[in-house]
Amino acid sequence: MLSLGYDVGSSSIKASLIDIESGKLAASDFYPKEEMKIHSPHPGWAEQDPESWWENIKILTSKIFNNAKINKNDVKCIGISYQMHGLVIVDKHQKTIRPSIIWCDSRAVEIGNKAFEKMGSQNCLQNLLNSPGNFTASKLRWVRENEPENYKKIYKFMLPGDFIGMKLTGEITTTISGLSEGIFWNFKDKSISKDILTYFDIDEELLAEVKPTFSIQGRLTKKAAGELGMQEGTLVSYRAGDQPNNAFSLNVLNTGEIAATAGTSGVVYGVIDKPNFDPLSRVNPFVHVNNTNEQNRFGVLLCINGTGILNSWLRKNFGSGLSYNEMNSLAGKVEAGSGGISVLPFGNGAERILENKSISCRIIGIDFNRHTASHIFRAAQEGIAFSFKYGIDIMKEMGMEIKIIRAGKTNMFLSPVFSQTLANVSGASIELYDTDNSQGAARGAAYGAGYYKLFSDAFKSLNKSGEINPVNAERAKYLRAYELWLLRLNNTMIQ
Repeated sequence: MLSLGYDVGSSSIKASLIDIESGKLAASDFYPKEEMKIHSPHPGWAEQDPESWWENIKILTSKIFNNAKINKNDVKCIGISYQMHGLVIVDKHQKTIRPSIIWCDSRAVEIGNKAFEKMGSQNCLQNLLNSPGNFTASKLRWVRENEPENYKKIYKFMLPGDFIGMKLTGEITTTISGLSEGIFWNFKDKSISKDILTYFDIDEELLAEVKPTFSIQGRLTKKAAGELGMQEGTLVSYRAGDQPNNAFSLNVLNTGEIAATAGTSGVVYGVIDKPNFDPLSRVNPFVHVNNTNEQNRFGVLLCINGTGILNSWLRKNFGSGLSYNEMNSLAGKVEAGSGGISVLPFGNGAERILENKSISCRIIGIDFNRHTASHIFRAAQEGIAFSFKYGIDIMKEMGMEIKIIRAGKTNMFLSPVFSQTLANVSGASIELYDTDNSQGAARGAAYGAGYYKLFSDAFKSLNKSGEINPVNAERAKYLRAYELWLLRLNNTMIQ
């Protein structure tokens, strides 16, 4: 028996098949091989066509089964991981009305900031644990204010993962975790936030039906089964945003445990059991996947939009055909501190850790007579690690103790420069595992369908593949480079 997990990112779609009995990976692939296009019709905007996600899922599903030579009828359940904070709107025929406004789109920043002020900062923080910020609720209000004809057509709004769930099952559903990431959840009352709906004048009828994260959320329709070449009636039994799901994939479920990822965006995600918040809403608490009425589990999410996308941009524009491994190798030839160059990696929209400011990416300190592309490559990776350190310090202010960070051995964690820089400036050990979001979604689906009775059953085959520890003798020079980076960031913020 197999469980299939999809990870719907903004760069690509990944799929993994897990053998339910052994827990081992049976097959994995991703598509497209080059990053999916993000459309930006105006500065600060970021959109994707949701139907393109579905088309890529169909291509990928055919590809993975053909290459692996696995019987599709062995798939018993499907799980979904998805890019968070996006907005998808559909009409009563389940047709998309406009492109999705995705996670790194900044157009609704001022709407969220105004809501934070008018609703009252303490009211928002005590009940929502967040400012409405640039999240899904604010994006929906933007559509209401700026595209009233489109707004009138809305039958339901949803998150990207809810859209994929709809394409698979024909049902429009969401989760409590999903509602919290859209800032529609009142943590104090444990219910949908009436305050948000009232302030933004959103009809509650536009919300999707709520299902538990681990549950039978629907079954594969005849139409979807035909398009995917799979069995009609296959269970869809798990759905979570990419960061809660990344934490789940790393078995990060309990208080004090920390997960990280560094794909297009970078995230540190820590689990707490009390509804705590950052007064400036620079890091954001959401409902974690294993939260219940009896046992509180919340995830505090530190997100940096400009991480892997910076590395990708450098490779495309200045890499001269280099692979990421070759870039990593060149970066490794330069001493820590990158010869005095600092890169502020904030060129992918408004950054929450910077109080929703868009300061753009800055490369500071270049000397034409001393510096090479290798210095730039290293400075970029150090800058990304330094932005993690900046956010981790905010999480520490909330009382979180960060000694061990778990991460999948993928994306920027494949780079020795990035990984060692993060370990040295944070003082935390980094444990690497051979897993990813699509594997986490597959394990979650098997648990949601009842094939695993305990969470520990889902992770019996998860083994640590590497560890990076802080090197005390080197920490001082890394911290000096960080202090220079921080000074330059602060100077940029006040300009």
